[in-house]
Amino acid sequence: MLKKIDHLGIAVTSIEAALPYYQNVLGLKLDRVEEVASQKVKTAFFDIGGVWLELLEPTSPDSPIAKYLEKNPSGGIHHLAFLSDNVGNELTAAKDKGIKLIDETPRGGAGNMDIGFLHPKTTLGVLTEFCSPAKG
Repeated sequence: MLKKIDHLGIAVTSIEAALPYYQNVLGLKLDRVEEVASQKVKTAFFDIGGVWLELLEPTSPDSPIAKYLEKNPSGGIHHLAFLSDNVGNELTAAKDKGIKLIDETPRGGAGNMDIGFLHPKTTLGVLTEFCSPAKG
């Protein structure tokens, strides 16, 4: 069952270059920076009213974020993530309803979360993520 919007993923070319906007202009407090090697990405998290803003910087030219930035050089909102009780159940339910999956099974993500993505071609153009605290 979906519980709430967990985070908005925002692609940036450089977290360091983006920090002044989020910290000095918006007044948000940086919670943490974390590299997720398996996703070829570095992340930075800001909490705003219980919803995270997740900045995503590619760490490799073949990362999904690098590919997004090739098409969108200014960066921008990359994905919308929903907190769930069970990512695997959400992926199965979406597939059963005809939604194309990027992830057939959950995989590890930032913040010790299990994650799974739905393909934007079947979600009205919005890259959608389900996430839940990792079980292991």
